[in-house]
Amino acid sequence: MTRHVVVIGAGAIGTISALELLRAGHAVTLVDPGAAGGEQAASYGNAGWLSVQSVLPPAEPGVWKKVPSYLADPLGPLSIRWSYFPRILPWLVKYLLSGWTPARVHETARALRLLLADAPQLHGMLAAEAGVGHLIEHNGTLHVYPSRAAFEADGFAWSVRRANGIAWQELSGDALRAEEPALPARYGFAALVPDAGRCLDPGAYIAALAALAGQRGAVLHRASASGFRFEGERLAAVRTDVGEIPCDAAVVAAGIRSKPLAAALGDSLPLEAERGYHVTFEGAATGLRRSFMASDVKMVINPMAMGLRGAGQVEFAGVGAAPDWKRAGILRDHLSRLFPDADASKAKVWVGDRPSMPDGRPCIGHARRCNAVVYAFGHGHVGLAGSARTGRLVAQLIDGREPEIPVGPFAPGRYL
Repeated sequence: MTRHVVVIGAGAIGTISALELLRAGHAVTLVDPGAAGGEQAASYGNAGWLSVQSVLPPAEPGVWKKVPSYLADPLGPLSIRWSYFPRILPWLVKYLLSGWTPARVHETARALRLLLADAPQLHGMLAAEAGVGHLIEHNGTLHVYPSRAAFEADGFAWSVRRANGIAWQELSGDALRAEEPALPARYGFAALVPDAGRCLDPGAYIAALAALAGQRGAVLHRASASGFRFEGERLAAVRTDVGEIPCDAAVVAAGIRSKPLAAALGDSLPLEAERGYHVTFEGAATGLRRSFMASDVKMVINPMAMGLRGAGQVEFAGVGAAPDWKRAGILRDHLSRLFPDADASKAKVWVGDRPSMPDGRPCIGHARRCNAVVYAFGHGHVGLAGSARTGRLVAQLIDGREPEIPVGPFAPGRYL
């Protein structure tokens, strides 16, 4: 049955959901106040990592011991602003509990493994449809360490990956240099995950997908959604700042802006802004073949179409808080030390809000009030990688079809 579906949010998840709904035969209106792929969006600013191995929740057993350092060091890899601590405390408790035991970590890893599996292939097919196939590469990613001992110190994380069928190749010495000649000399050991990949320009990729959705009949509507109108129990319209959009169904995929929309439907969900920063040395050419995670500085480094990007940092400060550009400066300094020949004078910095749930799993499922509303938000650090399969799940849920993977672990009801 053809329905008119309003998709709220034109980021990676909303745009791909729109494409999959069109593929299923529905009429689609895509609503967002900003341009798809624009600099205001988290989809624009991510690291471009299509990391099938990112299956661990943010918290691991024992991480609670580090909370004082998060408060004490405003420029550490993860920080919490003192002024925001009282507000985030309930979320932080849920975050710590989600990784309190190895069993809970494995539970999340099993769920994320299914969501992220085949991410480079799925994105590759979408990019090819949109005429930008060159923006997706499926040539693996590296986790690099100064030594094997440093790698072994991460043994718990790698054991969780192994338990979930993630394979990697261990490289050192000449074999590592042959595989990645441009890797900084300080790294003597690496784990190459061959099933992973990368995106060379996330902003351009999402813009191309939105353009494809428009070509296939989606209406692209520049507006800010504020709520919903019901006629009895039936969804009748999505309310926006420029008027109502009549519809039969809706998808909430508005990133951090999804929280008040869910609340308008009676669902109070613990969605938090994990602010992330990136720095891009525009035009820098390093000779790197693939992206890598620098374990010692906790940042992803990706040679992109526009230059060399370093992304990382987690900051809890609240939506709308002024950026702390010193954090971007840390990334810039790390990147300069690793690649001294890159021109740091052409550094461009960015900050954005990762929409994150405490357990590292997104919300994918129906609103309690109405099955005609599907939630698809809260992907945290796996938004781009997980967006391709999420879009397929959204179309299946709207249609009432059996989802291709179990969605129970992502059900919004786990926090209601």
